[in-house]
Amino acid sequence: MRSLLRPGRFVGLLVVLLTAVPPSAHAEPASAVTARLESLAGDVREADGYAYGLRDDSGHTMDTAEITQAPDGTYLAVYHSTLADGRFHSALATSTDLLTWTRRHDFGAGTSQPTLAADGAGGYVLAYEKDPDNHIAVRGYADLTALLAGDADHAYDAPRTLSRCAEGTPDITSVQDGTVELTGHYRAGCDTDRQLRATLTDFTTWRAEPDQRLDRALEGWGNSGNIGDRSSLELGGAELVLIEGQRWREDFGSWRTYAYDPATGRAERLTLRTHGGSRAFANPTATLLTDPQGHPALLVSLFVPSEGAAPGEAGQLLYWREL
Repeated sequence: MRSLLRPGRFVGLLVVLLTAVPPSAHAEPASAVTARLESLAGDVREADGYAYGLRDDSGHTMDTAEITQAPDGTYLAVYHSTLADGRFHSALATSTDLLTWTRRHDFGAGTSQPTLAADGAGGYVLAYEKDPDNHIAVRGYADLTALLAGDADHAYDAPRTLSRCAEGTPDITSVQDGTVELTGHYRAGCDTDRQLRATLTDFTTWRAEPDQRLDRALEGWGNSGNIGDRSSLELGGAELVLIEGQRWREDFGSWRTYAYDPATGRAERLTLRTHGGSRAFANPTATLLTDPQGHPALLVSLFVPSEGAAPGEAGQLLYWREL
């Protein structure tokens, strides 16, 4: 049987096919845990609860919101908003239903991308990016009352050791025996955000290093722009990382969310479906908690840039699925 394609056309088609699929886009999932995450979090339309364009009771946007749950069941959100002074302000809000939020404390101008973790002894550790001289700042609070009042008993502002321009977007991955483990980004060559791992010991000693393995996993998907915010999660006894990757610099519509399996070193792009069909998703976080109906649930929080948002879906998206 003769081919229906001329040789020249065949070569052209082959080139198109090869360039259309990123080199790390495997037909199979990166691992069982990334496949499990996609089955739970891939479709907002199947969520047991959701909110688009999340705002607190003062009307401020809750951009990059990260949600945790206090021992008494109260939900805690740390997030940032742009206020009248034109600067980012990180804030803390509380909720009993995940949909209505009461703003409790403002951590000040020039703070953004906050992350919060319990310290295992009744207290909390908060980290955020702080400007000017964009760097990671870490604060310790004795208990929930101190956190709600913004009364820190420990404070550390990390030196920039990987970039002379910017280090930030922290995520606290562990707090144990006075040691805080974090991840974040650094502005590689003062040009493009890449990943870092850091350790803060006793609020006095800081050590940071590049996370090149994770960078390579995201670059393999064709992300030539920034590789930024990420969030660690243990699901079904296995660790995974949600992370944002930008295909092209300065194109906010090209942000996508990936699930990375540290055990395999592979990343998988999540196919996220919203009610209106938004295409761009950034600043992913996920956590396991008890939902307002009393059921174990996986909660996902994503920022939907206006450049890739369907009508009515831009801003902070929050949704959860019962397990």
